[in-house]
Amino acid sequence: MGVKGFVEGGIASIIAGCSTHPLDLIKVRMQLQGETLNKAPAPHTVHNLRPALAFHGGGGAAASHGNIHVSGPMVRPTSVGPVAVGVKIIQQEGVAALFSGVSATVLRQTLYSTTRMGLYDMLKQKWSDPNKSNMPLSRKIIAGLVAGGIGAAVGNPADVAMVRMQADGRLPLDQRRNYKSVVDAITQMSKSEGVTSLWRGSSLTVNRAMLVTASQLASYDQFKEMILEKGLMKDGLGTHVTASFAAGFVAAVASNPVDVIKTRVMNMKVEPGMAPPYSGALDCAVKTIKAEGPMALYKGFIPTISRQGPFTIVLFVTLEQVRKMLKDF
Repeated sequence: MGVKGFVEGGIASIIAGCSTHPLDLIKVRMQLQGETLNKAPAPHTVHNLRPALAFHGGGGAAASHGNIHVSGPMVRPTSVGPVAVGVKIIQQEGVAALFSGVSATVLRQTLYSTTRMGLYDMLKQKWSDPNKSNMPLSRKIIAGLVAGGIGAAVGNPADVAMVRMQADGRLPLDQRRNYKSVVDAITQMSKSEGVTSLWRGSSLTVNRAMLVTASQLASYDQFKEMILEKGLMKDGLGTHVTASFAAGFVAAVASNPVDVIKTRVMNMKVEPGMAPPYSGALDCAVKTIKAEGPMALYKGFIPTISRQGPFTIVLFVTLEQVRKMLKDF
């Protein structure tokens, strides 16, 4: 039964991860908006004053010149919406770019999600009340925290590779890493930055995974039990979709700030002999808030919820179907 839980969770996670990968890529690009990619220009002179992935201006006198002279202080660049980001990616990089890093997603789901789903299932079976066949919400949350933390530690190398591959297209051509696959990404990182770079941001990954797993899996089970106990719906597709969408919303709200910091720390480029852009998670959070305001921690929230909703629905609906298929094994 223990192995079965890992297999079921792994299959459902890989299907859900691949089907919602474009939304995850858009989320990563949005979370990196406002980050400084190059050295700052000279005072009072701003070169191409646009946020990352913004649409080019439609012409005019100002647009025809390379520099814009500003007499007052610089204004924070405004973020571009998910639809605009998606369209821009297709225009600049092609439709296939929406699946940049999908091989890393498959590896990440194989390592991270298979581990967390399997461990959560084992703990749920162990801690459930044998008379009621369920467990209190507090135990569900603890099971989610434990399973998510262990799963994230196992899957962090694939997570770093995925973030970098998804973010590569927004970098200038001379700064792109151009990883061919997740294996190539992990190999290059190990050679150029050391093996420890594969666990860069691991504390953030673990924290995020604990929040996501505890809020996602625990709330799904809780919502599903509430719906069935109150007789609102029968145990079927409608119940699974409703409970999973609610769980996805809870997970998105809880994890987005940590996710933004995780994305930026993992994506930072460390030049030999130079100090890294961020010394750690706290430094990244402080610099992000100072430069872009507190709401920067919720950058990419729309695509996050847009992804978490479908991802969670596909995850749990697929999981329920896989469980039915493998019930005799």
